Amino acid sequence: MRERLPAALRRLARPRWFGLRSRIGPVSEHWGYDRGTPIDRWYIEQFLAEHRADLRGRVLEVKDDEYARRFGGSIDHVDVLDIDPQNERATIVTDLADATAIPDATYDCVVLTQTLQYVPRVADAIRHLRRILAPGGTLLATVPALSRVVVADPVFADHWRFTEASCRALFGDAFGPEVEVRVYGNATAGAGFLLGYAAEELSGLERDAVDLRFPVVVAVRAVRA
Repeated sequence: MRERLPAALRRLARPRWFGLRSRIGPVSEHWGYDRGTPIDRWYIEQFLAEHRADLRGRVLEVKDDEYARRFGGSIDHVDVLDIDPQNERATIVTDLADATAIPDATYDCVVLTQTLQYVPRVADAIRHLRRILAPGGTLLATVPALSRVVVADPVFADHWRFTEASCRALFGDAFGPEVEVRVYGNATAGAGFLLGYAAEELSGLERDAVDLRFPVVVAVRAVRA
């Protein structure tokens, strides 16, 4: 029979729990913005920085134009899409799954970060995204594999979480099999994100290691042939 470890050693062997063993809720109710950069946004910004050359010409972004302006290079024009008519920054108010008001082949790049989880007809939305891209245009999309559920917003209902396999299937159906899909995150980063810690509060290894079993964000680069 194995000898029991002394209590002090047992405590050292336990996970550190991010300092939350005495509480149930997160340390931040604001996704970690009040502590630094939210962990999912750290991954999203890394993805966009790596593909900044795609942000060119006529660009469409959802909700605001922050990422297009921040990461874009030779941009001629940016439109902002939102389903919410109260968004004063929106130049196009429509549902992505029924975006017939946007003409075919309008944009050279679409930036779509953390949006498709709010779209009930997600496959329809992806087909419209391909349709509104010009030939050779690029969709840069990110979706949550792991995230808290948004329950208090009267405009959005939180429907979906995604995996690498589901993204290859969904985007591949619309764009073809050559879509690029990348996973970011690991178990420690995922736990930190759910608890509201900022990316700056993790070590480089905790933040940047990729474990395909525990994704936080899935990023997709899809080009209209």
